[in-house]
Amino acid sequence: MRSILLKSHLKTCLFVNGLNNFNAYSNSALRKNHTSQGPLTILSEDEQFFKETVRKFSQEQITPLIKKMDKEHKIDNELVKKLFENGFMAIEIDPEYGGSGSSFMSSTLTVEEIAKVDPSVSVLVDLQNTLGNNVLTKKGNEEQKVKYLPRLAQDTVSSFCLSEPSSGSDAFALKTVAKKDGDHYYINGTKMWISNSDIAGIFYVFANTDPSQGHKGVTCFIVEREQEGFSIAKKEDKLGMKASGTCVLHFDNVKVHKDNIVGKIGEGYKIAITFLNEGRIGIGAQMVGIAQGCLDHTIPYTLERKQFGTSIFDFQSMQHQIARAVTEVETARLLVYNTARLVDAGLPFIKEAAMAKYYASEVAGKVTSICIDWMGGVGFTTDFPQEKFYRDCKVGPIYEGTTNIQLNTIAKFIRKEYEK
Repeated sequence: MRSILLKSHLKTCLFVNGLNNFNAYSNSALRKNHTSQGPLTILSEDEQFFKETVRKFSQEQITPLIKKMDKEHKIDNELVKKLFENGFMAIEIDPEYGGSGSSFMSSTLTVEEIAKVDPSVSVLVDLQNTLGNNVLTKKGNEEQKVKYLPRLAQDTVSSFCLSEPSSGSDAFALKTVAKKDGDHYYINGTKMWISNSDIAGIFYVFANTDPSQGHKGVTCFIVEREQEGFSIAKKEDKLGMKASGTCVLHFDNVKVHKDNIVGKIGEGYKIAITFLNEGRIGIGAQMVGIAQGCLDHTIPYTLERKQFGTSIFDFQSMQHQIARAVTEVETARLLVYNTARLVDAGLPFIKEAAMAKYYASEVAGKVTSICIDWMGGVGFTTDFPQEKFYRDCKVGPIYEGTTNIQLNTIAKFIRKEYEK
């Protein structure tokens, strides 16, 4: 496997794939001494290396495929292989299992950089790292790690299967059940809105082993794609994120050995909550990337486009709009970075994750919309990328916890803080 192997401050650094011509680092003294108390936007050498490597990869390998993948509603197979080969699908997995052994912040930066180019690809990378890999890394036993982590690091996509037709925001009203029979469980039910399921090989399936216990009966099972009784329906035809596969899954007496239970019986709801909270930071990074990518394609146009003898950027009303948009994107980025740093520091982050996802989603929607306005008529065509960024960001306030759910979470923490 060709991958990124990182050690503190890049004293040792190996990146074997021809993308290793990253050279000087600005602010090197600050980066070498970077701590959680330093400026949020000053990255460590490891982080800066990751950021620049992903940026170069995205521009060279993803950009030529954007329109094709959006039209075909599928991420290119060769691109998926390259994502694995470059270590972008196993950022936090320990090198012992074939991963890069990096940080949550590096995962966050990776998602942001890819989303600047193609948000659909960032969904794949985000969910693989913040949900799929981390579930096993932090909750799996050693046997499960040995069996599955090398596959997740090398060539196998994972999928997080929680939502159902009747359980969206009320996530634990799920009806999928797992009935025990000796050393096995038989899973029956249907899952809906399952991202990456079109190409995944490993599925984390949340099913209730004791419906009488409500959410306390929910358990997480590892299911493999080829297991008997497991079927994947056709992909949803979505407004945006079209290349990212979202499917309905059916479980008809799918036989799963007890060894494939992640954690303990009844701990599924805790596992889901824990990793969805982390996953929301990834969505925040994705939304920041979308907004920044759209600005990067639009602001140069405002400098070149002339009306009434001058560039449209020169008009004060335009400058004020652009200044507000850039400020809001930077504010969202700081929220996301701060929360990622909290995760790496092992500090509480749930409120901050909700804030980051909520605000970044709102900003992405606002910024992509106004970028289309600045482009004028051409912004309303598919010849320019603004319309795709606009479509892709619409899912931000919906998936991995709606905006209203994030606001509820924030309000609960505010109440606790002021009731002390």
